[in-house]
Amino acid sequence: MASRPRTVIIGAGIVGCALADELTGRGWTDVTVLDRGPLFATGGSSSHAPGLVFQTNPSKTMTEFAAYTVRKYAALGCFEQVGGLEVATTPERWLDLHRKQGWAESWGVEGHLVDTARCAELWPLLDPGKVLGGFHVPTDGLAAAVRCCEAQAGRAIGRGARFLAGHTVVGVHHQGGRVTGVAVESADGYRVVEADVVVCAAGFWGPSIGAMAGLTVPLQPLAHQYARSAPVPGAAAGPILRHQDRDLYFRHHGDRIGVGSYSHRPMPVAQHEIGPGGTTMPSVRAFTEEDFEPAWRDAAELLPALKEVAYQDGINGIFSFTPDGFPLIGEAPGLDGFWMAEAVWVTHSAGVARAVAELLVDGRSGYDLHECELSRFEPVQLAPAYVTERGKQNFVEVYDVIHPLQPMLAPRPMRTSPFHARQRELGGYFLEAAGWERPHWFEANRPLVEPLGGEPVLGAGPRDEWAARHWSPIAAAESHATREGVALYDMTPLKRIEVGGAKAAAFLQRLMTNDVDRKPGSVTYTLLLDAGGGIRSDLTVARLAEDRFQIGANGNLDLDWITRHAPGDVYVRDITPGTCCVGVWGPRARELVQPLTDMDLSHAGFRYFTCRSGYVGLVPVTAMRVSYVGELGWELYTTADLGLKLWDTLWATGLPVAGGRAAFNSLRVEKGYRLWGVDMTTEHGPYEAGLGFAVKAGKDFVGRDALTTEISRKLVPLLSAEVVMGKEPVRHAGRTVGYVTSAAYGHTIGRPIAYAWLPIELTAPGTHVDISYFGRRVPAEVAAEPLYDPQMEKIRR
Repeated sequence: MASRPRTVIIGAGIVGCALADELTGRGWTDVTVLDRGPLFATGGSSSHAPGLVFQTNPSKTMTEFAAYTVRKYAALGCFEQVGGLEVATTPERWLDLHRKQGWAESWGVEGHLVDTARCAELWPLLDPGKVLGGFHVPTDGLAAAVRCCEAQAGRAIGRGARFLAGHTVVGVHHQGGRVTGVAVESADGYRVVEADVVVCAAGFWGPSIGAMAGLTVPLQPLAHQYARSAPVPGAAAGPILRHQDRDLYFRHHGDRIGVGSYSHRPMPVAQHEIGPGGTTMPSVRAFTEEDFEPAWRDAAELLPALKEVAYQDGINGIFSFTPDGFPLIGEAPGLDGFWMAEAVWVTHSAGVARAVAELLVDGRSGYDLHECELSRFEPVQLAPAYVTERGKQNFVEVYDVIHPLQPMLAPRPMRTSPFHARQRELGGYFLEAAGWERPHWFEANRPLVEPLGGEPVLGAGPRDEWAARHWSPIAAAESHATREGVALYDMTPLKRIEVGGAKAAAFLQRLMTNDVDRKPGSVTYTLLLDAGGGIRSDLTVARLAEDRFQIGANGNLDLDWITRHAPGDVYVRDITPGTCCVGVWGPRARELVQPLTDMDLSHAGFRYFTCRSGYVGLVPVTAMRVSYVGELGWELYTTADLGLKLWDTLWATGLPVAGGRAAFNSLRVEKGYRLWGVDMTTEHGPYEAGLGFAVKAGKDFVGRDALTTEISRKLVPLLSAEVVMGKEPVRHAGRTVGYVTSAAYGHTIGRPIAYAWLPIELTAPGTHVDISYFGRRVPAEVAAEPLYDPQMEKIRR
């Protein structure tokens, strides 16, 4: 591909214009932006968006996208930095705003909790009797979306880009697995615009454009209501406002007040339904007053002046929603050069455009994009019915107080392991991830709590109501049972990838940081890095034969990355659906499994980080001696049809208990095992993440040239006075110095644990810091790791 490839961007809304600006600013000047509508009020979501930009988000990446958007648009003169105010009218929301202030502090956004009087100063029309307090971010504000389009397009045009209005894309051309251009229809007729790179930034038309490229785009358009009041006496310019307890937001339009509502029923819009819809703009459908009336009454309760006026100019405007609420960014699997920048709201538009431009020009982005990457979804999550259901639920929950562990309620169940029936019999409490039903504890283990003395003796720790949600003291009992006896853990949701072929070893050796070209029967812990040396994933690689490997991965992003890099003579396939895995861990694991198997499970006969094939009872298994909980044991893999037989064979001995994810997480945090996507991402390198041991010196691999052992920060464990949940800011000497990643109560060591990123000068054991948890000061100190079994005696016995 040429160093300055011919690039076509589909869509001249705010994302397409921002991307043209970002690309041309980096030297890619052969850029053509196509839109079916006029410039620059093209008729998409950007044309009617109210433009409110609230930066703070539980996601670090989304907050950074928004912060960049604010900085850029303010510099371009199309952003009013009026500030943002979120008010609480319930105790639950007031607590949540404390949590939100912590996110802002963790991610570097200035934000302040303010009392009722200050809220009334910022918004004089508020009824102070309804408000308990608020969260004020001075740098939030209003983006004039069409003006932002014009400003960014003007800069791109000045560098050589061209924008073509009235050009409807009707096809995507490709050859040999690579995009070659797009077919368009305009007033001048039909023609093909040739391209080396095509980026779909078509907003809610994304699924239609994706279908032209053979790509399923998990995006559901939904209509959302917005109306303006008649002139309100006393209305004056002020911050943008959220009243999330009633799913409302507000902004000023001179002496009129705009009111947006998410409180109405979800209104999904199919692709073929997008059109005039009773209006002259494709993104706007006819206003349904019956849906808005309750919202207007709620608005008037907060702003009594609205009781004296009527609402006007109402619209049902279409916006894009995805199954998990994040954008869709990345290159299409199976079609090189075809990219997506979809499901992006004005709030994050410039940040997303910058990320995509970095990916295209530099090969990697400075943002951690794992939450947003197009290929993150499993095939089952691409079903149209699934996308619609989850999109509707995200609309309903957009302003809800969401617990970090809170699962979606439907559609479920989707994916279940062969052990699911037994787990239900044991009273499993199920949460969900990647479509999988995952038990977090088992009610059948409740009797184990009492013999240990009840919750205090179990070491549940000082746990507030928030930390106690989706948790049970039974998890502590399961943790103790694992440390003292043996437990079975369902590891089926772990992504399993088979890589094979005569050149598979050479391929994996080049892709991964550690030495995986070892003899069959070996298991290696290794990393995937991007070109900048950032951690894309951590993996276990088992060499089953000279030409066949089984990889324990973190999800579909790993499958996509490995597949993209694989040469034609190496095959890569996802074997997860047809297989299953049970982890057997604890000091009695050998006592449990040895009588059932033909394999020698002695330490001399079956070393740590090795694998072999054999039988457990009647069931053929691949056994790997690895442990994510820090105890003796094996992962036992078999085909899905024999999974239930494997579980029943192990269970019939009467030795094990069933362990859930809550205990599992506590055990792995005690041992200091990292969780990719939480503890480390592409923002972090191996040495600062404490994973330098997984980098083989003298070996060539992707990302090696960018690595450095000189680090300015480090991931370290903190022993704290209280259980926290993750993402909280960490303070030292009155300033914010880092943030929490994983957190759990260590039931074995009897202390709450929180891993955190801190400056290197604060990482010495014994250093005292504070964690800000819902605004409370939680004392903590840096500890040496691992906190449990530092000599690895338990795991190697």
